[in-house]
Amino acid sequence: MSTALRDRLVETALAWQDHYGVAPAITTAVSEYDAATTLLGMTQDAFRQSQLQATAVQRGFDFVRDGVRYQIKANRPSGRPGSRVTLCGKARNYDWDYLIWILYDREYRIQEAWQWAVADYIAAFDHVTRISPDHMRLGKALWDDCARQSEI
Repeated sequence: MSTALRDRLVETALAWQDHYGVAPAITTAVSEYDAATTLLGMTQDAFRQSQLQATAVQRGFDFVRDGVRYQIKANRPSGRPGSRVTLCGKARNYDWDYLIWILYDREYRIQEAWQWAVADYIAAFDHVTRISPDHMRLGKALWDDCARQSEI
């Protein structure tokens, strides 16, 4: 998926939401693309190749970069007045090396991104039933690192 294709997907989903009230479920696809290309610096071709090997029901991880397995979780507020994210998806298994959580704004622009190594995630959340953005913010900040690098 190229950046232009990603942007068209988001534009279409937002138009759908404006017309029908609820956006189609694109957060998973967009967040996997953003994590790989924007946050981790994977080339679009490398990401594409990794996805051609994947399946929609693949257990544990969403893509592999340099032999490292990444699980991606993301949230986006609905855009309704007062809407905000209060609950984050919890990993159901630990068949990955790193988890990245992304918080988007209503237009699918990254607001925050946090990374967790599997051992740290298990220690922090294995006993927790409901994970909030505040929990995820205890991980390693990725978005700030990316923003600083793009300014150099």
